[in-house]
Parts: sequence; C-alpha cells; structure tokens
Amino acid sequence: MQILKSSLRPLIGWLTVAAFVLFGSGWMSGIGHASGLAMFVWLFLVIVYVAFGVVHEAETLADMLGEPLGTLVLTLSIVVIEVVLISAVMLGSHDNATLARDTMYSVLMIVLNGVVGLGLLMGGIRHYEQTYNLKGATAYLSVIIPLTIIALVLPDFTKSTHDGSLSPPQAIMFSLLTIGLYGVFLWLQTGRHQGYFVAPDAQPIDPKEMAHHRPVAIDKKTLLVHFGLLLVNILPIVILSKSLAKILDYGIAQTGAPAALGGIVIATLVFAPEGISALIAIRADRLTRAINLCLGAVTSTLGLTVPAVLAISLYTGRPVLLGLEPTGIVMLVSTLLLSSITFSNSRTTMLEGAVHLSLFVVFLVLVFSP
Repeated sequence: MQILKSSLRPLIGWLTVAAFVLFGSGWMSGIGHASGLAMFVWLFLVIVYVAFGVVHEAETLADMLGEPLGTLVLTLSIVVIEVVLISAVMLGSHDNATLARDTMYSVLMIVLNGVVGLGLLMGGIRHYEQTYNLKGATAYLSVIIPLTIIALVLPDFTKSTHDGSLSPPQAIMFSLLTIGLYGVFLWLQTGRHQGYFVAPDAQPIDPKEMAHHRPVAIDKKTLLVHFGLLLVNILPIVILSKSLAKILDYGIAQTGAPAALGGIVIATLVFAPEGISALIAIRADRLTRAINLCLGAVTSTLGLTVPAVLAISLYTGRPVLLGLEPTGIVMLVSTLLLSSITFSNSRTTMLEGAVHLSLFVVFLVLVFSP
C-alpha cells in the first residue's frame, strides 16, 4: 500500500510527460499569453508535486543506508533537479548568462531571509523562544560565507575578466576548491562531528563509537524499489524541464519581466519541498532539523551547483556571469552578516524572524524595481 501510495506522484509526472511528448510541439508552436500561462502553472505545480516525491524517497533511502551515503543521496537528488533546470534554460536560450547567478542568489535570499524569517517569526509566536544546536549552525555558516563570496562576489573584482565571469583557470581551480571544501564539510557532518547536527537534547554521540556504527540490516529488495522510485520521480522533472524552460523564456521576453525572475522561479521549484518541511519542523519546535534543511540546502547549492554550472560552461562554451550587481552584493553581505548574528545565540525569538523577512521584502522590491 505504501509503494502504491508513493507511485501516485511519478504517475502524474509521467502522464504530463506523455501529454507533452504527444501534443507539446503543437502547443509550443501556437503558444500565446493565456495558453503559455496555463502551461506554465501546470508544469510548475506538477514539478513541485513530483519533487516532493524525490525528497520523500531520498529521505527514505537516507534512513535505510545510514551515513554518509544517506546524506549524499538526499543532497545529490535535490542538486540534480537544480542543475537540470538551470542547464535546460541555459542551453535553451542564448541570452541567459546570468541565470545560474540569479538562481543561486535567489536560493540564498529565499532560504536565509524568506524561509528562515517566516519560520523564526512563526516559531517565536507559537513557542516564544526556540533552541537549536549552535555548533551545527556555526559550521554551516563557516562554509556558506567563503563559498558565497568566491562564487558571487569575487568574480566582480578579478582582473582576468571585466564582466563578472571567471577565466577558465579560475573556473577550474575554484570548482575544485569548492568541491574539496564541501567534501570536507560533508565528511565532518557525517563522521566525527555528527553530534553538531542533532538537537541539543538528543542523545549525545560518542565519536569513538562512530567507527563501529553500522545501519540496521537492509532489505535489498526494498532498497532497490526505493532507488527505482527515486529515479522514476527524477526523470519526469528532467524531461519536463526543457518545456518549462521554453515557456519561462517566452514569458519573460513577452512580458518584459526582469531576467532575475527566472532564477527566482527555479529556486522556488527546487527548494519548495524542503522549505515546507522546514516550516513544519519549526511549527513542531524542531528548530535544529529546520536549520539543517535550510542551511544544508544553501551549502549544497554553493558546493555542488557552482562546479556543475562552470563545467557546463567550459564544455559548451556558453558564458556564465557569476558576479552580482552592486545592490545584490549589498543585500548578500547584509544577509550573511545578519545570519551570523541570528545564529550566534542558541535561542531565537520572533524578532530575528521579522528582521530576516524585512530583508526578503527588500530583495523582492529590488527584483522588480532595481
């Protein structure tokens, strides 16, 4: 019954794929304002719905496999969706050099200001004060801050290029550095410092016992079924991303909307399941889990999406501009500084949430009125 219930999401996804394979070319050739909006809403809702299935199956596999394979499966599943959506839009249009930058910047703003702000405000109203594992949040920020500066700020100040891009040697070295730093963080998170990422009142983990820790016996048939369901959920998103990219590109061009809106749409698609899960966790007074979801999503975006996008750029020759505009740099630095202050104390209140939400509103205003 559980397997049949889990099959509903991919079934809807594959039915949508079949509809676009059979009739998509005709729909695209005669696309108009009303039909384009209808298809966009349809694809957006289907992809978000199927993405919930990806997260569910990845979390199930994470519980079955234990660490570190479980964390890798969950992280890579979300990053695959993000990279596929960015790549589809990049390759489908010749004028999307800033899409990767806009998407990563939007993820940072939506997560660190929007979701964190709403969550802390909601949690403060409901629980007055909430506690979390300070060491884990500090570890996340210690990786997020340098990776953010390297990816989105430094390209504006290098002398090799003058348009916010990276030269090939810089792209290769920064990609290796980013992957290496993220790998070290992942190793510490799933190894000797695993206790940093559990609730403060949870049973402490003895580092000496970590080497002897093994997950419970795994039913191989069940494991293969969930791996199959994971792939069945991811594939329709991969296939539908090309159609969504065309509609999104058409809509932005026809309406004159800011190009950054494409990055916001992709960031929302990618993070919607985890964002909703984080808000549910905060409502249940599980702030540590919510922080792991939010800051973990930002860390994986910077640690894995940046190298993937730069690799696509080097392979295809498509330019990728990573350096932010001056207003974006101001907002980014303000967000990182505010996050460092918010997560410098093991207790949070609704005040921190209100301040983060204020920055998120400023971000939205600047998108449509730079």
